[in-house]
Amino acid sequence: MRLNLQNAIRAAGVLLSFGLSACAGPSGSIAFTESASGPQPFPTNYRADLLAFLRTYLNDPVGVRSASVAEPVQRTVGGNMRYVACIRYSAKDFNNRYAPVQERGIAFVDGRLDRVVENSAELCAGANYQPFPEMEKMTR
Repeated sequence: MRLNLQNAIRAAGVLLSFGLSACAGPSGSIAFTESASGPQPFPTNYRADLLAFLRTYLNDPVGVRSASVAEPVQRTVGGNMRYVACIRYSAKDFNNRYAPVQERGIAFVDGRLDRVVENSAELCAGANYQPFPEMEKMTR
């Protein structure tokens, strides 16, 4: 009985590691899904979705500075047309010091947040940024 339980635990660990490796996206991005071809709906709740995600994405979401957001526009991401919102911010690092302002592209699929594109200079070129005070007021 003990040997079967140990084998089951090992198998579950292997399956879990394969499942987690499927989350890795193209270089410089965190991918959540790869679905939805065709016309995409505008992400009407993009600001609330961004805030909910950033609370977990940022090491310390409290006290973000210089936060701004650009309304989603259609761009090609991974060969597919997606709505992409761009954000800029300065957040605290692991040493509790503010990092330089960073820019991220956030892609949406079916109106929901799908992936973060960390190397977003080309994706966010020409973005029309507006202040994002809700991001600066985030709590844990």
